[in-house]
Amino acid sequence: MQYIQRKIESELSAQFHKGKALLIFGPRQCGKTTMVHHLVDGAGEEVCWLNGDDSAVRMQLENITTNNWRHILGRSTILVVDEAQRIKDIGWGLKLVADELSDIQIIATGSSSFDLKNQTSEPLTGRKFDYKLLPFSFHELCEEHSYLIEVQNWKQRLRFGCYPAVIGNPGNEERELMEIVNGYLYKDILALDGVKNSYALEKLVRALALQVGCEINVSELSGLVGIDGKTVERYIDILQKCYIVFKIGAYSRNLRNELKKSFKVYFHDLGIRNAVIGNFLPMSSRTDAGHLWENFLIVERLKKQANIPVPPGHYFWRTTGKTGKEIDYIEESADSLRAWEIKINPDTKAKIPQTFLRAYPNAATSMLTPQNFTDFLLD
Repeated sequence: MQYIQRKIESELSAQFHKGKALLIFGPRQCGKTTMVHHLVDGAGEEVCWLNGDDSAVRMQLENITTNNWRHILGRSTILVVDEAQRIKDIGWGLKLVADELSDIQIIATGSSSFDLKNQTSEPLTGRKFDYKLLPFSFHELCEEHSYLIEVQNWKQRLRFGCYPAVIGNPGNEERELMEIVNGYLYKDILALDGVKNSYALEKLVRALALQVGCEINVSELSGLVGIDGKTVERYIDILQKCYIVFKIGAYSRNLRNELKKSFKVYFHDLGIRNAVIGNFLPMSSRTDAGHLWENFLIVERLKKQANIPVPPGHYFWRTTGKTGKEIDYIEESADSLRAWEIKINPDTKAKIPQTFLRAYPNAATSMLTPQNFTDFLLD
């Protein structure tokens, strides 16, 4: 497979040897290791590469001292710790390098922000920058395949997603996705303390996949999956921290009857979502195409904003009651409020609710369809 340039590479390379450890988070198989190899291979420096999946490496880094680090690093000026969340107390080990061997550029990757951030936040406070790397973005694929080709491929992305193994093996998308789901999807989650019911977890992921774009009822999920509501919420939180799903909360500022505590769940990759429920049918044969389109646009928007210093808040909006009015997606920043209705059928006659416009007269509003979505993902 030809290498596809990742958007954050230029920023990462610009931070080399400026006193910050670079921590890269993202799901397994999304290309973190490949990107870091590409990044350091082009740096022209000696690299010490340690893999946290290797038990010998984990043992070597237990209770490590500065002198141990000097022996391990030798002449290297770049230290890469891949899958660093697997290494106990890795944050304190990397702090030694940052404090005592300050000429070494640290790069660490992790497929679970739950573990790695917990281990590195305190030891490396003020000494690190965090980055997210997700499956390929619309922007990255436009750069690789051309804008015109990628605009024509949106239906494929809704079916098979954007994992590197999928993009690099056209014709074998279903097999690649099932390999990821069966081999990697739950690996980090089931290794975490407190996740004891693998069957319930898999049922929960499937239930969330079937409710993409819908408001989540925790009590309903609890009964469906067979675990209590607090465990459902905890498992959803862990699924977020392992980059399988993400939550969008309800926007509420002005109206008494606005939803306040509700949330929706979307998948970081639609190929994974479709593999979980075993449905790879083309868009013309699906009943969930509208929800997939909504998930696609929102996750691609979040990929675009993943590494900006202060991203906007992300929400949906709805009023209570059986005839409640709704807006699919809202962004709020310090100086602006923007709202979008998302429709897969460009001929659908839909409007921004007057209730919302009266409550938020300064909000900028738009409709998103397959005919006009590209500025939303590229501007």
